[in-house]
Amino acid sequence: MADRGGCCPPMDLFRSEAMQLVQLIVPMESAHLTVSYLGDLGLLQFKDLNSDKSPFQRTYAAQIKRCGEMARKLRFFKEQMLKAGFSTSTKPGAENDINLDDLEVKLGELEAELIEMNANGEKLQRGYNELLEYKLVLQKAGEFFASAHRAATAQQREIGSQQMGDESIETPLLQEQETSIDLSKQVKLGFITGLVPREKSMAFERILFRATRGNVLLKQVPAEDPVTDPVSGEKMEKNVFVVFYSGERAKNKILKICEAFGANRYPFAEDLGKQGLMITEVSGRISELKTTIDAGLFLRDNLLRTIGDQFEQWNVKVKKEKSIYHTLNMLSLDVTKKCLVAEGWSPVFATKQIQEALQRAAFDSNSQVGAIFQVLHTRESPPTYFRTNKFTSAFQEIVDAYGVAKYQEANPGVYTIVTFPFLFAVMFGDWGHGICLLLATLFFIVREKKLSSQKLGDITEMTFGGRYVIMMMSLFSIYTGLIYNEFFSVPFELFGRSAYACRDLSCRDATSVGLIKVGDTYPFGVDPAWHGSRSELPFLNSLKMKMSILLGVAQMNLGIILSYFNATFFSNSLNIWFQFIPQMIFLNSLFGYLSLLIIVKWCTGSQADLYHILIYMFLSPTDELGENQLFPGQKTAQIVLLLLALVSVPWMLLPKPFLLKKQHENRHQGQSYAPLESTDETQLSVANHDSHGHDHEEFEFGEVFVHQLIHTIEFVLGAVSNTASYLRLWALSLAHSELSVVFYEKVLLLAWGFNNVIILIVGIIVFIFATVGVLLVMETLSAFLHALRLHWVEFQNKFYEGDGYKFHPFAFALLGDEDD
Repeated sequence: MADRGGCCPPMDLFRSEAMQLVQLIVPMESAHLTVSYLGDLGLLQFKDLNSDKSPFQRTYAAQIKRCGEMARKLRFFKEQMLKAGFSTSTKPGAENDINLDDLEVKLGELEAELIEMNANGEKLQRGYNELLEYKLVLQKAGEFFASAHRAATAQQREIGSQQMGDESIETPLLQEQETSIDLSKQVKLGFITGLVPREKSMAFERILFRATRGNVLLKQVPAEDPVTDPVSGEKMEKNVFVVFYSGERAKNKILKICEAFGANRYPFAEDLGKQGLMITEVSGRISELKTTIDAGLFLRDNLLRTIGDQFEQWNVKVKKEKSIYHTLNMLSLDVTKKCLVAEGWSPVFATKQIQEALQRAAFDSNSQVGAIFQVLHTRESPPTYFRTNKFTSAFQEIVDAYGVAKYQEANPGVYTIVTFPFLFAVMFGDWGHGICLLLATLFFIVREKKLSSQKLGDITEMTFGGRYVIMMMSLFSIYTGLIYNEFFSVPFELFGRSAYACRDLSCRDATSVGLIKVGDTYPFGVDPAWHGSRSELPFLNSLKMKMSILLGVAQMNLGIILSYFNATFFSNSLNIWFQFIPQMIFLNSLFGYLSLLIIVKWCTGSQADLYHILIYMFLSPTDELGENQLFPGQKTAQIVLLLLALVSVPWMLLPKPFLLKKQHENRHQGQSYAPLESTDETQLSVANHDSHGHDHEEFEFGEVFVHQLIHTIEFVLGAVSNTASYLRLWALSLAHSELSVVFYEKVLLLAWGFNNVIILIVGIIVFIFATVGVLLVMETLSAFLHALRLHWVEFQNKFYEGDGYKFHPFAFALLGDEDD
């Protein structure tokens, strides 16, 4: 198929690369190295020859499981390094020197060592946090007991002094007796100390009161600084509490409530001397634990640094090995179980490179038998592969988002490189805004090496990926902005003096009334005198509307011409005679003629009404044109064009289904035993006629006719609607221009008119934010989406089927940062 189609010049992007289905027969001993070298080459897409087997039934399931386990360990190391704040080394390493078995043992040892260090560290840290809490309890509760003891001592002294001084006849006789009785019956109170989260302290107090029916005394003191909880390891604000109770039942209830609220309890001695000793002991243990924890962290950090230095090499090695075994699982064992058989798609140009890789693998693995490479003949549709670079890849992605090109059909991506940014710029024309976009894009382009190795946010990554598309859009916007003569809506006399001047001084502040032409026509773009005049809007509307129709008709004609190249390449004469020719006639009889009238009117300066001409061309084609006549013989030409347009509709609709039916009958009456190659070509031709891919054995004439009817109606109606759709170029260009004027006049000039520095600064800030937010972000996105629609719907539907599938070669370069 690649040998056909000599009609077009060779272009890398115009047609996808010629592909071939190849078969490799590889000895078992060199299979691993062969697949590895082919992965380095990245030009072979393997077919799965074991699709009927589950992953666990395949030959190399155990090796994949091993690689998966090693990948899990590497993910564990990465998580630990990220937690510790280390980054992995990006130094290139000789990963080929690493033996997989040795790596597996090493990773296992490192994982066990790191898990043990983590467990010990967590245990020590928990003990350290508990001691810190204990010290806090000792200090706060000690302060409470000390203050209570001082208060009690003072109270007893006061009572004693009162009793000594106030003895009289009125003193109760039984007081001494009652006091002695109370002292003998005094109940010893127990107490519990600990810490409770501050957010739960109110609920804790309420539940204690209810559970013990108020028979407890609770004292709480807030800790000044947040405390690290020993259980959760999180910092939180806590209160130190002391609960006094009486009886074992109350104690049990309090202990259960403490557990429910996550309150940590600690032992406490009433004796002040013992408290001092405990604080000293706890402080000593804290300093010892701190030293031990720091030493453990130092050892752990050293281990993580060692892992980090080789992490990338190990990670790449494991990913490569896993992908190699995945690919080997797609190969089938031959009957002798000594060779593996592989099938896959590769570009024709890669044949020599693949053969060299096979020979090198056989030599390096000391295999006595080399791999066998042979090309298979198939009727299966090959994948689509375009060789793109960093500039063209983004434009190709725009096309592929609509649909991947069918194998070797004309690729719209070639023309999209120019037409997409140009149509965007027609809607976005302002060379000031274009310069802003260009500067933003140049930032990404200048720093692309650094940014390509970083992980970016979703929007930033999308913008970075399309940096060259945005660069082209900005350059074309500068060009169309110079044509429109707009710099943030302000006109400049860049290419010479204006051709117009005031007749007298009275017209200086007026509109275009009073302006006379005094010089040569402005050499490039719109004359600055038009801006701000009364006739600016009618003039620019007329200019941009007519320009939109011209651009639209030109691009639709290009689409139809590309359908001719497709038909020629696939040797499909039916599509040339009954699709390309009538479509060209129909489109250009109506809208090609309208485009011609626009150009003639511009050149002659005629006052003819083009709306009137086009409407009455259908309603009253035989009427005289009168003042709407632009050239002699126009009436006759219009009648001929109208008849051609009417004839082209049945020309598209009727002959093709009957000729397809005749072709089918000829093929199955006496030509059943034609050579394979010609049968293949004929079937491909029929398949190209009908994109729905009807069964060649049973030709459904009704289905083919209905499909052709839909296709004809779609084109006829689409010719009108698609031409009207291009008027969005005029509408969005007008909207962009008017928004720029509003922001300039109603924000910037208005703020300038107040003669106040603060108002001017505020006005400038509002103008900048409005320009960036609305015109440089929202309007850019809007114009981008409209340009996208014009390419997908109005341009590509004329020739592009887009029902192919992408070429996905087995390549180590495409592994990236995918999670295993």
